[in-house]
Formats: sequence, C-alpha cells, structure tokens
Amino acid sequence: MPKNPFACSECHLILPDDLDQCNRHPSAPVSSDWNGYVIVMDPTRSEIAERLEIDIPGNYALKVNIR
Repeated sequence: MPKNPFACSECHLILPDDLDQCNRHPSAPVSSDWNGYVIVMDPTRSEIAERLEIDIPGNYALKVNIR
C-alpha cells in the first residue's frame, strides 16, 4: 500500500516522497493526514491560487490536519 505523502501545514505544499520537512517553512509541522488536491501551474492566472494565497507553482493539499 503506497504511503500518503506529507503536506506542509503552513503552505499546504505536498512534499516529494523523500522529504518530511517543507523547504519553504522548515519549522512548520507536516502531516500525511490531508484532503483535496490541486495542481497550480500558473498562480498569476489562477483564481484558486489567489484564494489559497499560492504564489509558487506546485501540488497542494486543500486541507491539512495537524494533531
């Protein structure tokens, strides 16, 4: 069974499989308990990126649950 990748609790970036810490927010907790998935290719032209305050292209979780 594949492991769910970690997502940053600060920026919601979904991290590559080999990372367990966000490069943008090293002190922010990460979690494998997240929901929703959005791919932002051009943040300057994306209404979703604007609402989620995303300014860098990438794969993002819509909700990250931290316990």
